[in-house]
Parts: sequence; C-alpha cells; structure tokens
Amino acid sequence: MSPPGADQTVPLLSAHGLSVTLGGETLLREIDLAVHEREIVTIIGPNGAGKSTLLSALLGLIPLSGGSVGRRSGLVIGYVPQRLKVDAVLPMTVARFIALSAIGTGVPDDTLRLLGCDRLLERPLYALSGGEMQRVLMARALSRNPHLLVLDEPAQGLDLAGEEQLHRFIETLRRERGVAALLVSHDLHFVMAGADRVICLNRHVCCSGSPTAVRATPEFQLLFGDRIPGVGYYQHHHDHCHTPHGVERERP
Repeated sequence: MSPPGADQTVPLLSAHGLSVTLGGETLLREIDLAVHEREIVTIIGPNGAGKSTLLSALLGLIPLSGGSVGRRSGLVIGYVPQRLKVDAVLPMTVARFIALSAIGTGVPDDTLRLLGCDRLLERPLYALSGGEMQRVLMARALSRNPHLLVLDEPAQGLDLAGEEQLHRFIETLRRERGVAALLVSHDLHFVMAGADRVICLNRHVCCSGSPTAVRATPEFQLLFGDRIPGVGYYQHHHDHCHTPHGVERERP
C-alpha cells in the first residue's frame, strides 16, 4: 500500500544528518536512515543510545538541532508508543479511544480479533493491563490505515510465544496490506528473527545492514558481545526480494 501517486523510489521516511540536542546534551548526532515500502527496519542499541528519542524526532514530536526529516507525499503513519498512562478519572472506553484516530473504515473486525481487542471494546482504558494496552495501542495505530507503522518496544513484556505472534502479525500486515514497519527493540532475538534491516544506534549510527551482516560487525560485538546464541522459534523467510530502492518483487 503506497501513498496515492507516490514515486516508489522515494523512501517512506528518511533522515539526513539528524541531530538532537536537549539541555545542552547531544542525544543524537548526524543520523542518516531511510525506510522503504514494505520494509521492516529495527533500531537496536544500549540503554541511553537515543532510540526512543530518534523515533520522537522522526515523528516531529521533538525539535531537531540539525539535519532534516523527509516523508513521502501522502504518507500516513501509525505510531505505537512504549507506554501510555491513563488517568482513572478519564471516562473513555477502548472503542472510543480507537475511533478517535480512525481513518476511513478503521480496524477490520478480524484484525481486532487477532489482536484480542474485540473483547476489550467496552472496557474503560484505565482498567487495562499493560499487555492489553499494548494491543489496544496497536489497534489504534492500525485504525489510521497506515503505510508505515512506528513501534517503540512492541515486544516489551511479551513471552516467547507472544513475540512469535507479534512477528507473524507484522509480517502479515506487510504481506497483505503492504505496511512497512520501523521498530525499536531491546530484544535481540526479536530483532534478528524478523527484520529486513537493522540499525545499530549509540547516539550515532554504529552500523546498519541485514541482521546477519550487522551481527558480524565489530561495532555490534563491542556493544552486545555474544548475546544471541541462536534464533530457534521463528525465522523470517522471504518469498520476495528488495530492489536497491527497497521496493519488493516476487522472486523468480
């Protein structure tokens, strides 16, 4: 799914020389990146590396001190934050919360069922558990019919089975609806299992490339050592390939 009339060689979202300085501290320095159609890109890095700050800068939630952010014309983004605090006095149901962001027909019933949100629609937001809230935030992001999902720690708090389900759900969105995804994750198994491309961040881009290529770099080894003995529960298998511009086509 592309923005109407879009040039497919243009990235959905890009940054050039992006820098962020807050309170006199440089949080991000000279970041270059791009996310193309149907691509799953994951940002990894140690605590304090600026991963969530980078998402906020890309989304325009905080000001840049240098560089620029580019969006393809007509781009619609669905954002899933790491957490959302809801005051217990807020009289809002899950259904109303999702509807506030909906574009067009909103979230299909089968997607709500797959996310486990269909049984939560009449619940008040403040009564949701952490896991339920994450699923509702995903449904709200999808209600916008996005071309790109931006997800901050979507696997947070999930067990292995939940991570696998999330992988498959994101891959299904990519395959059936053409949705691209930009994720932040601490979970290296999650990253290496499902991403097309990995960006290793430590206030600047240390390395980037396919999961296999990034894992072999000295920069990755310095930051993470041998924390990934193997990925056994799910591997993302391509029945397609990426062109130099990130646009997929079927394998011959």
